Amino acid sequence: MKIKSIIALLFLGTAICLGQDDERKAIDKVLDSWHQAASDADFEAYFDKMTSKGVFLGTDTTENWQNQEFRAYAKPHFDKGRAWSFTAVERNIYSHDFDNSAWFDELLDTQMGLCRGSGVVQKVDGTWKIAHYVLSIAVPNENVAELVALKKENDSTLTAKLKAKK
Repeated sequence: MKIKSIIALLFLGTAICLGQDDERKAIDKVLDSWHQAASDADFEAYFDKMTSKGVFLGTDTTENWQNQEFRAYAKPHFDKGRAWSFTAVERNIYSHDFDNSAWFDELLDTQMGLCRGSGVVQKVDGTWKIAHYVLSIAVPNENVAELVALKKENDSTLTAKLKAKK
């Protein structure tokens, strides 16, 4: 009886791992096709990969785009036939159980050099969609002081405006 129980547990564990691998592959495919849609300037395919309440945080401090705002910002770029071109060179996908959400980080080859993307995906009607995405420019540690000096004036002005709103 113990052997049958052990075999059943091993079988169940293997099935769960295989299912999680399938979910990781599905998420990989969504993210890769999302980036490809931007590269192809395919507006509909790009935004079809995001949830209706999806958020995109860009590299600029002021870029906290809710879905409709992001569409309005992106549309002219897509209409010109050139949006942006990001290719993942490394990606990690995490989830507790792949039931309806997962999170990821990726290192991207972009026109800005290496960037970091991270976000959350949600399963909507059985399909993985991007609910939240954060794009960051990767800065080598030895260049941080130089970058901080470069953006100091802009950061001071924006910080003062934001504190005034509170």
